[in-house]
Amino acid sequence: MTYEERVVREDDPAVVTPGYGGSRVVERRVTTTPSGGELAGRVVVLLFGIVQVFIILRIVLLLLNAREGNDIVSFILNTSQIFVGPFEGMLNTNNLKSGGSVFDIAAVLALIGWTVLEALILAAVGIFRRERTA
Repeated sequence: MTYEERVVREDDPAVVTPGYGGSRVVERRVTTTPSGGELAGRVVVLLFGIVQVFIILRIVLLLLNAREGNDIVSFILNTSQIFVGPFEGMLNTNNLKSGGSVFDIAAVLALIGWTVLEALILAAVGIFRRERTA
């Protein structure tokens, strides 16, 4: 990111140079980049965000009784199963069925679990992040 800053300073009015307006403009460009900790935090948020989107899509698709023969639905369900798998069997019931719809309780637990893990990792990264002082 590049920030441009202009500072205007008034000169002494007793010393006026002809043709000179009595002030000067100092222009300075400051380029800043995110620190390593900030960059690591952004990567963690991106990766966990992708995981959370897959799990949320899984919950919605199963609730809507989406056709598993569809390639997109199948891809989302198979990919999200990787992240939901560790949370299956935590409760006596992994899902609730009503008609064709399925409420995937294991997916809800997975969403909560992955979100808590993300928060812990972000907190750990935040410990090593140092704020720049002016």
